[in-house]
Amino acid sequence: MKAFKYLKIMLLALLLQSHANSVLAGLNIQHWTTAQGSEVYFVENHALPMMDISVNFPAGSAHDSPETSGAAGMTQHLMALVAGGLDEETLTNRFADIGAVLGGNFDADRAGFKLRTLTSEQDTALETFSLVLHKPDFPEAVLQREQARIVAGLQEAETEPDSIAQKAFMRSLYGTHPYSLDQSGEIDTVQSLNVAHLRQFYQAHYTARSAVISLIGDLTPAQAKQIAERLSAGLPQGPAVAAIPPVQSLKNASEKKLPHPALQAHILLGQPGNKRGDPDFFPLYVGNYILGGGGFVSRLTEEVREKRGLAYSVYSYFLPMAELGPFQIGLQTKKEQVEEGLKLVKQTVQQFVDKGVTEKELQAAKDNLIGGFPLRIDSNGKILEYLNIIGFYKLPLDYLDSFNNQVAQVTVEQVNDAFKRRLHPESFATVIVGAE
Repeated sequence: MKAFKYLKIMLLALLLQSHANSVLAGLNIQHWTTAQGSEVYFVENHALPMMDISVNFPAGSAHDSPETSGAAGMTQHLMALVAGGLDEETLTNRFADIGAVLGGNFDADRAGFKLRTLTSEQDTALETFSLVLHKPDFPEAVLQREQARIVAGLQEAETEPDSIAQKAFMRSLYGTHPYSLDQSGEIDTVQSLNVAHLRQFYQAHYTARSAVISLIGDLTPAQAKQIAERLSAGLPQGPAVAAIPPVQSLKNASEKKLPHPALQAHILLGQPGNKRGDPDFFPLYVGNYILGGGGFVSRLTEEVREKRGLAYSVYSYFLPMAELGPFQIGLQTKKEQVEEGLKLVKQTVQQFVDKGVTEKELQAAKDNLIGGFPLRIDSNGKILEYLNIIGFYKLPLDYLDSFNNQVAQVTVEQVNDAFKRRLHPESFATVIVGAE
């Protein structure tokens, strides 16, 4: 029976993909606030008898303190394991028995949970989902077990060049800012966590006033409001969580070389970039596709890989966050080619900033970005994640409807101006793991 219900919901999920484009064509995001102060974003879609719900909180790793780094991630992790007096097996079976799927998300800014269920099973699904949100247990035995597992993962990460490079890079970009904290924590801070830390973090960060509730699927507005009120009412009723402090721009260039026996050197370089809702978002987004986000058609790939064969892959991206997220360039190259490769990357970026893009490059980038956009919203689950982003970062309700128009309207002058003002290669932080 469990397998049948799970198969049924997966088949319905696949069918939803065929309906997503028609939903998006007339996407109507309804927004309101619950009596307890939670923001709600809802899209009604009766194509199939399913619903997707997520609840997000400002409870990511940037809300940790250096002394308890890892508490945010551990709190979110344990909430999904044991709740409302139900052990792990019972809680898991509650969802599996009705074919419901519990998921989650966690990053520096936010932590959350999501639920997919047949609407015919929504009462049981919501009852169990509410236990996860409202009554996490944080048992000592489970905490100790997960501490050991996470510490083992952190120990392994300390041997992997990609992990070493990423951690050092974030510290080079952010110094003592909370964005420098590792999402999993540090070995010593994770080992020092106790149940009181997790309960305190939950009470302070999983408040109704901080919650963003997103819903999409076979629900009427009245049903959606009832569900949102139910989820909001059971949350801690403390104040809204304080905002993450602003990020400071880099004043000077830095370079950090870390030894490693890997066959190739792993290189990361960049700076704090932009944040959600940034007025330069679309010029930077389109421009970066030309610089290093467009794969084989990007300038970095053309110069570093195609012309000189210094790396198999080289990329760049902006990761907007609540405050300035990273602008990152990454590549791997032979150890004896590090200086040559790094010099070429910096020259390519500087030339991009100084001389800008051409009309031909811009049009090709816009065509590719607009043409690929439907794949980013081809399911209710993907649209739900955009509802989360719109709600959490207070983006316009027409963000999805206007996305392609915003891309299409970007001009050469806007791209060139934005990169001149916002990107400063002379101040980049550089991390090289495996340099000779």
